[in-house]
This record gives sequence, C-alpha cells and structure tokens, in this order.
Amino acid sequence: MIKKQTRRNFLITSVAVAGGITASTAFQQSAKSTATIPERVLGRTEVNLPIFGLGGAGQTPLSWYDREGDAEAIIQKALELGIRYFDTAASYGPSEDYLGKVLPPHRGKLFLASKTDKRDYDGAWRELERSLKRLNTDYLDLWQLHHVSFTSELDTIFSASGAITALEEAIQQKLVRFAGITGHHDPEIIAEGLRRYPFHATLIPVNAADQHHPRPFLPVVMPIAQAKNVGVIAMKVPAYGRLFKPGGLAGMQQALGYSMSQPGVHCCVIAAENITQLENNVKVASAFKPLSQKELNAIAQQTANIWEETTFFRAWT
Repeated sequence: MIKKQTRRNFLITSVAVAGGITASTAFQQSAKSTATIPERVLGRTEVNLPIFGLGGAGQTPLSWYDREGDAEAIIQKALELGIRYFDTAASYGPSEDYLGKVLPPHRGKLFLASKTDKRDYDGAWRELERSLKRLNTDYLDLWQLHHVSFTSELDTIFSASGAITALEEAIQQKLVRFAGITGHHDPEIIAEGLRRYPFHATLIPVNAADQHHPRPFLPVVMPIAQAKNVGVIAMKVPAYGRLFKPGGLAGMQQALGYSMSQPGVHCCVIAAENITQLENNVKVASAFKPLSQKELNAIAQQTANIWEETTFFRAWT
C-alpha cells in the first residue's frame, strides 16, 4: 500500500500549483455570476449551481489529443457564458490537462469535478494526485467513482483496501469536498452504492429514451437519492446527438427540457463539439422552464422507436 498522504505532504511533493489557488471556504458567496442559467442546490452539498455544466468527454475537442486550441477556446467561452460546473475524469484523454490550462485563474468561482475508475486504495490515490496536477488545482469540488457497473466492483471499493478509503482520506485532508458515484450500465448497482455509502452526488443517464429501456435508471435510483438528499446529475442527455436522428427529438430544447424537468434532477453535464454548439446549448439552458407531464409524455413517445439505438451506452462497463 502506498504511503499515506497528507495534504501538506501532497502539496509539497506535487507539481507547483498556479499561484494563489486555494480551496474556497465560501463557494456560494464567491461564485456570484451574471449568468442567466437557472440554478439549483445540488442535494445536501448546499452548493448552488447552474443547471448546465460542461462535459469533458465524448464528441468534444476536450477529450481529443492535438486539439488543444479548440478545447481551450470552448473552455474559455464556457466561462464567458457563465458556466461554473466543469466535469472531467482521469480517463478522458487530455481533458484534465486542457482544463488545467484555462481554469486556474477562475478556480474559486468554479465547481470542478473529476473521476477515478480505480477500485483500490493505491490506484485511486495515484489518480487523484495525477488529476490535481493536471488540473492545476489543490482540490476537487467533487471526486467520483467512475462508471461503477458490477457488484464485484462495489465489494472491492468498500473493502479494507478499497477506493472508498482513499476518498474518505482525501475529504479529511481537504483535497476533495464531496464524494460521488457514477454509472451508465446498471441502475441497481448505483442504487446499491447509494445504500452502502452516503455519497453527496450521483451522475446517471437521464434522457427521454432511457424510460423505454428494460432497466431504466430513474425509477430505481431516484427514490434512494431523494430519500438521502443526494445530488443527481444528468448525463447522456442527448445520447451523443443520437436522440436527434430522424424520427427522434427536435433538438436540445426537448432533450434538456425532458432531463431537467424530472423531479430530483439538479443539473446536467453536456459536452460541446464547438463554440457554436456550446452557445446554443447555453441558450436552451438559460430559457429552461419545467415541462408539464403532458409535454414530457409526448417527448418520451417520440423516442419510443429509437430507444434501442440511443441507449447504446448502457452496454458500456
């Protein structure tokens, strides 16, 4: 097992962090913005966030090598548009590096989330160290156990030498503020994770096609999340754009409207292929108004014939 880290030792031995970047003890007070994106409190974290955050993987230069210029332009534009929540992961290619080159001057006003797919203590600690160095910060607002898919993974995570111990120590040492669990394979596994541990947040698929799947996420995960006041973050909102295929949804207004109108969902993360797409997505998020049940039913019905091809990510583990 690796030598137990302390925040002081970690900061001394890590790559120099951009001058003056320290964990904000009053995020809400320092994060005031002129953005018009509606905001919600993320579960019991008491953090008020815009309902729209920028995703760092998928069809976006943020996760592609040799696209640094395009990636940095998107990140900078996101800041200008009032986005404060940035989502990435250790396994998202150069995503953490790109974010680490743009975000540091704004760090105190942001909610920065990353993830580890390591299930053991040593592996999780190493990825946290790397993530902090790449992101050029000395803390994460949210550190998540990434794409947890099987009971065996939960058993390893919660074992004596599991990743949960690294997560708890990171919180104690103020390297991490909040703990999360993510998954897009089996809702029962995420539900079990929430039963086993008081996570602050969960990142799960929430879109108009998922309800047609034999094992939809919301009916399984949401009752537990709401009972424990867990922050619920929607991903796969447009299903990589596949929900907009002929015979599907008309556009992001329907996709985001559906996801963010679900009771108990606090915000969503969506990637952007380019600045124009990002600007359009922010316009949709800024204009969001909760949809009626009749409107939600109509949107869901539009995906009834394409749900199988638009829930392809459910097979990923």
